[in-house]
This record gives sequence, structure tokens and C-alpha cells, in this order.
Amino acid sequence: MLKRKLPPNHPGFILKEMFIDEQELTITEVAKGLGMARANLSAIVNGHTGISPELAIKLSEAFGNTSQFWINLQNNYELWHAEQKVDRASIRHFYKASA
Repeated sequence: MLKRKLPPNHPGFILKEMFIDEQELTITEVAKGLGMARANLSAIVNGHTGISPELAIKLSEAFGNTSQFWINLQNNYELWHAEQKVDRASIRHFYKASA
């Protein structure tokens, strides 16, 4: 598996930089438009909370992209961090290497 040294950006960073700031929106305005608390959206854009499947659907509708885009950002972020934590050498293998 190819290991990246630098972590992917948190999806909240992408949301803020590429969608909210780019369109000169405010966190309050976007939170209201998504039907969520400003504090919850703030936690996401500040990297404290992830993007749920439900929020991915709302974001895709609000910004004209797909929910899969948002889910992929979140999954890539979480997977990279999990790769840093797991000690693969300590795991027993239950498959036989092919010759």
C-alpha cells in the first residue's frame, strides 16, 4: 500500500476554503441554509467533527456536487489517520501468499 507522508485535509477545511470562503458566505448563513446549528458547522470547518452521511447529502444539494464527494473526503481523512495508528506488524495473517 502506498503511504502518504502528509495527511489529507480535513473535509471541513475543504468546505470552508473551497465553498464557503470562495462564495463569500458566512458560517452562520451556511448553517442556517443547511438547517443546522452554527456551532455544529463551526466544529466541522475547524476540524473537530466529521461530515456525516446526512450532512454529505445536504452539502451536495447546497453546493451542487455529490454526497459521495463529501463522504470520500471524510473517508480518506479517517483512513489516513487510522493507517498512522495501526501496527500492522502485530497482526496475524490468515491468508497464504501466492507463489
